[in-house]
Amino acid sequence: MLGSKALAIISILVGMHIRMSQAPVFMAQALPPHVIEEISGSSFHPNPHFDYSHLAYLNIAYVDFDGNRQQGRMIVAAQIADEVLDIFREIYGFPIARMELIDEFHATDYFSMAANNSVAFNYRYIAGTTILSNHAWGMAIDINPIQNPYIRGDTVLPEAGRQYLDRTNVRKGMITRGDVVYTAFTSRGWTWGGNWASPRDYHHFEKGQ
Repeated sequence: MLGSKALAIISILVGMHIRMSQAPVFMAQALPPHVIEEISGSSFHPNPHFDYSHLAYLNIAYVDFDGNRQQGRMIVAAQIADEVLDIFREIYGFPIARMELIDEFHATDYFSMAANNSVAFNYRYIAGTTILSNHAWGMAIDINPIQNPYIRGDTVLPEAGRQYLDRTNVRKGMITRGDVVYTAFTSRGWTWGGNWASPRDYHHFEKGQ
């Protein structure tokens, strides 16, 4: 007769098998009430440009740095929701550290980047300006900020990204020109911040409205 420890191990293994045998989930929907509550006064603020109906809530399967399947959350402009799902289906298997709403990080880019979080919507201005960022419209996506840092002069964000300044030494989670991530976005008309002269924003992709 199996002991409780053996039964617990079997239960864990069965659960892992079920999770891994299920097809990856890529799904878009209007913002559910609990998400509206979560982002209100955080990443979303009342504004004269759009309301909640402008946005879509995505469930996105991805593979983490340990090779495990995870289910992430992202908010984007509703008009590009299906396209974004297609992009993440295309790059499925490319390692992504984590994917949570920026509200998990007090809607602050600094904390989200430091946590190596991949994110899209955040109603905010471009740093140091009164111009709305494309993130504010749900038209920009950041992926693996530590492996793909923002660089302006001597400023590197997040700070942990300094170890990835040599873009010729390609390591797990880095985005490079011509790779699967770059191609999936740019082939659909997205701009990559890694192509900019200054700043270089290797984690950033955006699409014009």
